[in-house]
Amino acid sequence: MKGRPTLFENSELVNKAQGLFWEKGYTATSLSDLLAATGIGSGSFYNTFKGGKKEIFRAAILQRRTAFEDFKKELERSESPLELIKDFFRSIAKSERADHLRGCIIANTVVEMTYVDEELEAEAIRILKDVEQMFVAAIEKEKDSGGLLNPMPAKVLGKYLLTFWCGLNTLRRMYPEQKILAEQIEMQLAVIG
Repeated sequence: MKGRPTLFENSELVNKAQGLFWEKGYTATSLSDLLAATGIGSGSFYNTFKGGKKEIFRAAILQRRTAFEDFKKELERSESPLELIKDFFRSIAKSERADHLRGCIIANTVVEMTYVDEELEAEAIRILKDVEQMFVAAIEKEKDSGGLLNPMPAKVLGKYLLTFWCGLNTLRRMYPEQKILAEQIEMQLAVIG
């Protein structure tokens, strides 16, 4: 008889759960869905994630923060951070259809958790506000170096990029075609300069 494992690599479990949450959302994902996706039993699941579904979901969205932090470090080292941001947005048009349909798990969480779970909503909002501040810092750096002549304040342009990001995550679900997305992305990036 197979014994019940007691220790799991949490990041592996979170990755598996994250994919499920990304596709179904928090509310539509059941415990049985999570157990099937992670391949562990309910006892092991609750031993690993004492807070249950909410804890693993929080871990999944916080894991996305790590990707954001890596990009932020890259921007801080860059001589031309605005070009990195533009390249990031341009790369979205080239994504696979499945990626377009998933959108952004953080933006999805803000929308889904409004009126459902204030803590999870607040966590996702904090992450998006950090992304906004990352954009602001990159724009300020670009303005200081003379690489950006747009007269709008960096804070306004940072919010614009965040608005663009959130809107793009809806648009890419509606029009998951590379040509359409590339045109829209270029038009939006032209506003920045």
